[in-house]
Amino acid sequence: MDKVLEGLKPEILWKHFDEIRKIPRCSGNEEAIGNYIVEFAKAHKLDYTKDEVGNIIVRKPATPGKENAPGVILQGHIDMVCEKNSDVDHDFTKDPIKLKREGDWLKADGTTLGADNGIGVAAALAVLEDNSLVHGPIEALFTIDEERGLTGAAYIKPGSLKGKILLNLDSEDDGVFTIGCAGGGDSIFTLETETIIPGNEKAVRIFVSGLKGGHSGVDINSGRGNAIKIVGRVLYELREKVDYELNLIEGGDKRNAIPREAYAIIVLNKKDEPELEKIVKCVLSEVKEELKGTDDGVMIEAKDEKMPDKVFTKMVRDKIINSILALPHGVLAMSQAIKGLVQTSTNLAAVHTKEKSFEIVKSSRSSINSELRFVLNSLKAFAKLIEAEIEQPNPYPGWTPNPDSEILKTMVKLHKEIFGKEPVVEAIHAGLETGIIGEKFPGMDMISFGPTIKNPHSPDEKVQISTVERFWILLTKTLEHLAG
Repeated sequence: MDKVLEGLKPEILWKHFDEIRKIPRCSGNEEAIGNYIVEFAKAHKLDYTKDEVGNIIVRKPATPGKENAPGVILQGHIDMVCEKNSDVDHDFTKDPIKLKREGDWLKADGTTLGADNGIGVAAALAVLEDNSLVHGPIEALFTIDEERGLTGAAYIKPGSLKGKILLNLDSEDDGVFTIGCAGGGDSIFTLETETIIPGNEKAVRIFVSGLKGGHSGVDINSGRGNAIKIVGRVLYELREKVDYELNLIEGGDKRNAIPREAYAIIVLNKKDEPELEKIVKCVLSEVKEELKGTDDGVMIEAKDEKMPDKVFTKMVRDKIINSILALPHGVLAMSQAIKGLVQTSTNLAAVHTKEKSFEIVKSSRSSINSELRFVLNSLKAFAKLIEAEIEQPNPYPGWTPNPDSEILKTMVKLHKEIFGKEPVVEAIHAGLETGIIGEKFPGMDMISFGPTIKNPHSPDEKVQISTVERFWILLTKTLEHLAG
């Protein structure tokens, strides 16, 4: 076991997390972690099934004498968001996650940690391995590709699960039970481009960095900066003063992460460099003031760049810049039913310059299906205005809260008995697989909980070590209680 993890409790859970962090498992590349789980099932003589997309169900019989207890499903996703700082040398296709500890917090070294949902997966594997636990029949459902769009959950076959109680192990706040989540949908704009040979003489890269980023659902109301928006802001201000040419814009990566970094390459005349420096300095000053206390590390730099062999036409340049400024980003509506809950939001997630096109990726969420549909239709209308193609894969459903849930009542009572206080019960502005699973298995009684994880989907991701033990205690005591 990694030295950083030595002595942590429960040892059996951290043992599995240590193995998981060594295995490549970016969304879309879950084969190795899937093989690890299959080999684990074989080694422990547990029944398992693996479907055509890579979802795995591992079944563990009840503790002797508890065969008639209700079946419980432990559910988590095996993929992770792979993000790193630009100055970090890390290959997510082969390099293990490097761990470091800061007091009660476990972090990675300049990359995402994968505690989302690696801790939940490790907990499920630990339950499957630990024969000292008391429980009824258990099914551990490991899904693929959750982070890119809940793909694995969408492919679960109705009837493949027998249990009627589902414990989703993918929440990120100790002492909080989640009983509802938002639905969501993506929009991918493709704008055809035309290029010409540069007419100006100096190439410059405008680079925005130092932002926190974060989860496009749970962090969308944090006021954090969007690097793409800031690059667009510089380009817009500069266009008002200087007739420059645009070669490309790149920014963001994952649809469910707020973009931390973005850059543009422009070509301008040398005489206009002082104006560029002035505008970069002015925009940086404005943004620092606007993001004060939330994203203090923001930086904007303008550096010399190798001269490109082509640039966009002026018409294409303007369409791109206008689109980046005009497309909404952030909270669109707050819930009137649940105080403090974001109801509807949209994330300007990524922009990419392709060979003959420019791509803009948006991710939108809402706990109200009609409002989500309205936002998606609004984006479709915007695509027509800029004469772009738009792809909108089928949106995923939300999870309607059930305050009368039996598993909720049980776990609230246990939490109070074990820890001496009642948990917080809430719905979240993020997509959980429970929305899709609940639709496929009507009547499934579901709850989501987990340890405290901060800044998921960013290199600042960290998990609070002490809460992992509390999470384990609550999980195992719940299973024992349900077994009767």
